[in-house]
Amino acid sequence: MKLFIDKISGDEMGSDAYDYKEVDDIVYELDAQQIVISEGDVDIGGNPSAEEQAEALENGGTQVINIVHSFRLQSTTFDKKGYLTHLKSYMKAIKESLAKEDPERVPVFEKKAAEFAKKIVGNFKDYDFYVGESMNLDGMVALVNYREDGVTPFFILWKDGLKVTKI
Repeated sequence: MKLFIDKISGDEMGSDAYDYKEVDDIVYELDAQQIVISEGDVDIGGNPSAEEQAEALENGGTQVINIVHSFRLQSTTFDKKGYLTHLKSYMKAIKESLAKEDPERVPVFEKKAAEFAKKIVGNFKDYDFYVGESMNLDGMVALVNYREDGVTPFFILWKDGLKVTKI
């Protein structure tokens, strides 16, 4: 299994235990699910039925996104200007890191990151924002959007901002 760890904060942001794909050689998209967490639940790997989930919600359970729950991600908010300020600073830090680790990747990163950032800004209202457990706002901010069905969440993680560790 591979863990995706934010290079700046050291927070675990996801893993390959979730279906994921690389997009435009710049981000990973991790597919997530809405799950219901109840006090005293022990996850044995089975998927509860819709009736079991509804019953758990009625009995005080909470509906959460599995990746948020598993990696203790923290919800945060941004307006467009605030996010762009964060993104500019974050991209600068990643570029500096790449310059040391993989200098040939820097021009590719700059081009692809700028292109992808335009897509984000163009659909800014569609995203939710999450930071790692440490709540370090200098680190990666994961973007969450929903697939065409409107119910399946997916996370966007900046590929070059991650250290992939095999466990």
